[in-house]
Amino acid sequence: MDELDINMTPSVDTPTRGKSKQKRCWREIEAIKEKQRLRKELMDIDPIFDELATDEF
Repeated sequence: MDELDINMTPSVDTPTRGKSKQKRCWREIEAIKEKQRLRKELMDIDPIFDELATDEF
């Protein structure tokens, strides 16, 4: 009976927790890359933005 109870208890380490952390980190990386891409695009369009970008970011 003890073996049955051990097998039926849920494990504490769930793989979904690790995957959600990885997804969150990936989203943060994507957001940083998107911000860098937009900054570069704005600098290509308007050279004056270069001065503003260094002050804000």
